[in-house]
Amino acid sequence: MKKKIIGQNLVIVSILMLASAFVALYYNVNYGEKDFIPLLVPALATFAIGFILFLLGRKTTKKLRKEDNFFIVTLTWLILTVLGMVPYLMSGAFDNVSDAFFETMSGFTTTGATVMNDIDSQPHGILLWRSITQWLGGLGVIVLTMAFFSQKNKAHETQLFSAESPGIEVDKLGSRIRNTAQKLWVIYIVLTVLCFVAYYLGPMNLFDAVCHSMTTVATGGFSTHQASIGYWASPYIEYMCTLFMAMCGLTLALYYFLIVGRFKAFRQNEEMRWYFSIMFFAVALFMLMFYSLEYTTVLTADQLSSFPMGFEETFRASLFNVVSIMTSSGYQASCFDYASWGQAFIIPTVLLMAVGGCSGSTSGGIKVSRIAIAVKNLRADLKRQLHPQAVIPVKMSKRSIDDRTVMRVMAFIMMYIITVLVATLLLTCLGMDFTSSFVSCFSAMSNIGPGADPAITFAAIPDVAKWILSGMMLVGRLEIFTVLLLFTKEYKVTK
Repeated sequence: MKKKIIGQNLVIVSILMLASAFVALYYNVNYGEKDFIPLLVPALATFAIGFILFLLGRKTTKKLRKEDNFFIVTLTWLILTVLGMVPYLMSGAFDNVSDAFFETMSGFTTTGATVMNDIDSQPHGILLWRSITQWLGGLGVIVLTMAFFSQKNKAHETQLFSAESPGIEVDKLGSRIRNTAQKLWVIYIVLTVLCFVAYYLGPMNLFDAVCHSMTTVATGGFSTHQASIGYWASPYIEYMCTLFMAMCGLTLALYYFLIVGRFKAFRQNEEMRWYFSIMFFAVALFMLMFYSLEYTTVLTADQLSSFPMGFEETFRASLFNVVSIMTSSGYQASCFDYASWGQAFIIPTVLLMAVGGCSGSTSGGIKVSRIAIAVKNLRADLKRQLHPQAVIPVKMSKRSIDDRTVMRVMAFIMMYIITVLVATLLLTCLGMDFTSSFVSCFSAMSNIGPGADPAITFAAIPDVAKWILSGMMLVGRLEIFTVLLLFTKEYKVTK
């Protein structure tokens, strides 16, 4: 059964890699680019491996345990990363495995951290494949496979879906998880098309609009240019990008509720209100800092010169950076360098990295719903101290949250912080300074992308650090427990 599921995933991914190869063929014929074979060969190899695994596992009737689903999801993502990095190596985009693995893992996990210092010079097929990895990872490779292939066991479907999808619980949009997966992918594709149209109506050409629409709805942040969104120096593009990043940071199921007329479910979603409230106050804070720090002596002339000018630019820079960081997109606009603005901007930036977007979105981070539950639980605990006999439930969207869910949320946040701190210690032991190590670990864990200095790539960090951060990207994307449970003594993989 494991072989069958992994094989299904490889077959689907190989088809999209093959699409990149045909785009590369067009640019090979017309512009002399040389990435057709580096994409074609891995695409065919991935298809062959996937098809063989599918044939080997399709007659298996043995039922899978719940813990087997964690193994399947984690192994699938690792295999996809290994196979997905081959085009980078064959095309010469990277000359070592560490960089190629880091870039591919960053793509599939929609982190957006890069070790490329010459993105503009890369061939179009490689750039498209780079964008496709983020688009696939945004909603999830397993979720895509479920939309095409039905599993016999409903409980098995739900467990696989939950192991890959970010959030506290699965919001079913149909009688089976397969129906949910299909509806989510339709919404995802529609958002991608709308984003493409918005970009194409602006200064982006066809190729750039296709690539950026995929990485925007995936809240991934990969760009076809080293300057990212700032390449166009266009307020229109920045506002459109901000709009779609914010839209895709919401729970995708909310769009289904709007489409089918379930307006009450949409209105009562408390996480959405928290999401926009945090975003509003963060934008206000950034704008206040821009205006207030201008009249202090704590900043240098160079730092002040990097500030946005005028109300509209200050609002746009604040809005774009808050939305880009909070939704884990990590795009960079015309005015984006929070490192050049001064140390005061690092703290709110890191906090936004940790918060992330909504459950069931394409965003990373702890998730707004978990933050809300943790805050509500803290309030309830304070009240219980004053009234020990009182029953004070924790509620979200007018529904009581059971104690087991609250404990899972608190455990998740604790493991998130511990993982970041341990990884920070490891990176500092490798010679990186504390600030760079800490922000890089937060960025990788929340699948954000930019580090302590968003203007600098991760190319110069030690190779060991790249592998550590790659592992954190995977752990963060699969919500910690999916990966960590595999290393507990209670876990035993079945054959």
